[in-house]
Amino acid sequence: MSKETINVIIVEDDEDAVNIYKQFTNQLDHFNVIATASSGSQTLQLLKVVQPQLLLLDVYLPDMNGIELLREIRKEYRGIDVIMITAANDTKTVSEAIRGGAFGYLIKPIIIDKFIATLKQYDEVREQLHLNALVNQANIDDLFRSNNKVESVSGTKQVTYPKGIDKHTLKLVRNKIRYTSESLSADEFSQLVGISYSTIRRYLEYLVSLEEMEVEVLYGSVGRPERKYKRLIK
Repeated sequence: MSKETINVIIVEDDEDAVNIYKQFTNQLDHFNVIATASSGSQTLQLLKVVQPQLLLLDVYLPDMNGIELLREIRKEYRGIDVIMITAANDTKTVSEAIRGGAFGYLIKPIIIDKFIATLKQYDEVREQLHLNALVNQANIDDLFRSNNKVESVSGTKQVTYPKGIDKHTLKLVRNKIRYTSESLSADEFSQLVGISYSTIRRYLEYLVSLEEMEVEVLYGSVGRPERKYKRLIK
């Protein structure tokens, strides 16, 4: 029997972040992003029409705090699971997310491997709960185990790439940015490397997840915040 599709709604007001989450989520088996919302009010209106299995939720929304939105969702839609993705790393917000029943909590800038691992773990937990009518204590311990382990094979580091990351393109990007010491936007790196904006943004975020680059979010007085990438010298 084929597994049930996990429908996902992304709640995030940064369009670039939405595109990244959507791309990597849709590449996973059984996951399907069905809609996006950029505010709390849009989300609540959207949920009156369709209820997903999973919500990827930011805390900093233009009209309300994501924790407040989580509480509202819990009142009306208890069957919707939530993974928080946010720059908020204060203990109060994290505590409120736990009390609100969030499945996971990812701090921006996200590490792509961690993002993918969290979604896969969520898929595994759903499958276990679907297949088993009763569980023992060991099963319950597995279901509640935190997703913070790094897999290894015979103690040997294996180089694997997530879907959407090609090793040859990655080598090209690394070679092009090797001698760039200043912070540049994804658009500037796109012109430097000679590949499309969406492609370079994906590879830049992947290099951030490997701690080969760092990202700084610059908030101007007008418009969306700008992300600047800089190569880390090790």
